Amino acid sequence: MSDEQNAASNEENFDLLLDVPLRVSIELGRTKMKIQDLLEVGQGAVVELDRLAGEPVDILVNGSPVAKGEVVVANDHYAVRVVSINGPTERLEALK
Repeated sequence: MSDEQNAASNEENFDLLLDVPLRVSIELGRTKMKIQDLLEVGQGAVVELDRLAGEPVDILVNGSPVAKGEVVVANDHYAVRVVSINGPTERLEALK
């Protein structure tokens, strides 16, 4: 198989993946709570997270962190602006 045929075949194979759905989620922060404290949470309660205001949020794809972003408002909806993408080493570490 020539290099041109191989490249065309690889492109066709890659095109097959373009329609695969992925779960993208944004993690604002985390906390640990005792069951008793969780049961006391009600409307208007404030739950503190492990992040500071203004700190970047994690962008996860299928549960693995792939980037960092900042929360913005776009057309009256919350959105996330990507500010950095994890390098290959960081992505491999997240898989462990």
